[in-house]
Amino acid sequence: MKIKDIISNNKVTVSFEVFPPKQWDKVESTKQTIAELAKFSPSFMSVTYGAAGTTSGYTTEIANAVKDNGITPLAHLTCMTSTRDKIHSVVNELKSNGIENILALRGDIPKDFVFPDKQYYTYASQLVEEIHSLGDFCVGGACYPEIHPESENRVTDIAHLKEKVDCGLDFLTTQMFFDNKVFYNFREMCAIKGIDVPLVAGIMPITNVNLIERTVALAGCTLPKKFNKMVERFGSNSEAMKQAGIIYAMEQIVDLLSNGVNNIHIYTMNKPDIAGKITQGLTEIINE
Repeated sequence: MKIKDIISNNKVTVSFEVFPPKQWDKVESTKQTIAELAKFSPSFMSVTYGAAGTTSGYTTEIANAVKDNGITPLAHLTCMTSTRDKIHSVVNELKSNGIENILALRGDIPKDFVFPDKQYYTYASQLVEEIHSLGDFCVGGACYPEIHPESENRVTDIAHLKEKVDCGLDFLTTQMFFDNKVFYNFREMCAIKGIDVPLVAGIMPITNVNLIERTVALAGCTLPKKFNKMVERFGSNSEAMKQAGIIYAMEQIVDLLSNGVNNIHIYTMNKPDIAGKITQGLTEIINE
């Protein structure tokens, strides 16, 4: 099923993100994680293409495992460090496996990476057009509710996002944010600019203080006073921090749903227990 159809029916959707292992001997463990996550009936499950610009790894293998568990998969695909032949190969592989949803990303650049002699892609918008030329895919994109770390300013950032959407995006998934006002302001700016595809709000449960610095750096997000106070109070107690982080994420989701945001994406960090506590704690609200 295409994700644009799943998220466009005015019902609440909650989706999960998982990432493939870097070594083949960890694949079965990841598949077990997916089976555990599938028990909570996510609307779909996205599979990353490799963190911080690394290679594709076992994205198709893991996406197939998602499908085998009765869940619609969304395969991430990055282009900045890929040749055109590589992109065609991956897209055709996804197509041959019946995977029809792709999240088109520029991708991060690995440290000391040597670009191919024939670098074809510079922006995600080029990848969006390429994917559409290769088949009948539902294509999503990423966006930054605050601002892309490499953008000059918010106006430029939104303008580039509009260009990307106009290339054929069916929906946008946000990077994580910890202040819902940031999302609401971003939503309003998108509407003003004419960006009218569905927005899926990305929520990251911070259950370990060691995640904070890297998360902020990757997502370009700021931390509100309420969040910092939580970390200050509970950060030195791992179990208390885990519980507080889950509750914080749940409060964000309740507020988003109360303000008409129907599509929630949880960055699970491959932790079924955390995803389960959030979804089970919101059962009546999600199914309202």
